[in-house]
Amino acid sequence: MHPSGLSARGVSVAIRGKRLVSDVDLDVVPGTVTILVGPNGAGKSTLLKALTGEMRLAAGRVTLDGADIHAMPPRDLAFRRAVLPQAAEVAFPFTVEEVIAIGLIGAQAPDRAAHVARLLQQVDLPGFGGRRYDSLSGGERQRVQLARVLAQIDCARRAYPDGAAPPAFLFLDEPTSSLDLGHQLTVLALAREHARAGGGVLAVLHDLNLAAMVADRMVVLAGGRVVAEGAPGTVLTDDVLARAFGVKVRVGAVPVGPFVLPQSIGAEGLRP
Repeated sequence: MHPSGLSARGVSVAIRGKRLVSDVDLDVVPGTVTILVGPNGAGKSTLLKALTGEMRLAAGRVTLDGADIHAMPPRDLAFRRAVLPQAAEVAFPFTVEEVIAIGLIGAQAPDRAAHVARLLQQVDLPGFGGRRYDSLSGGERQRVQLARVLAQIDCARRAYPDGAAPPAFLFLDEPTSSLDLGHQLTVLALAREHARAGGGVLAVLHDLNLAAMVADRMVVLAGGRVVAEGAPGTVLTDDVLARAFGVKVRVGAVPVGPFVLPQSIGAEGLRP
């Protein structure tokens, strides 16, 4: 167990008597990006919800710097971790600025417009503050929700004087699912930027190439259990992927015909 960070030990989750996640150990370490991958129905989103305190556990424990995350007051938890779900429904005709402002914990009203404008610039939606959220495309909505999550992290950092804020954790559930390649890279760059600033990131991704590109550590989940974990080079093997996904693949083999490798842009290209 790391002295600081989020740690899961023996975590199991059940719904109506059915185990969806079984006996998972996992650490989210400040300063790193951990990527969770696996087939549909593997339990990735369920595990993420358990790690953020959203779902109760059938067994095990999740701690944040040694404190049980499920016993933390909601406000304290909001200052330590922010969550981007797969989908976020907005039932009222809010503007983009109003949606993002939901994440501005304790921010003063005079700061709001400038803060929102800066966040929209980060997610490549400049000038969208006055737009109706329900008028946006799926990808644009996803980036607005990312800006809301980043707003929460920013406010948590500003709540502590003299740069004494403890590490904040960013949980992203399929954050690139509705995005084009350019904006996928923007999201991953923001995740890496958060880690470089000392925060921790856990993200669920389906694209194994993007996962390998951004991850310090990968965790492969299948059937609710961890199949493999470690650096991308040790996890992405023919054997592990065959066991997890039930298909035969050749890692590192050049396919026939055109192909796109985002890794070819290099580390310097992974920036917002």
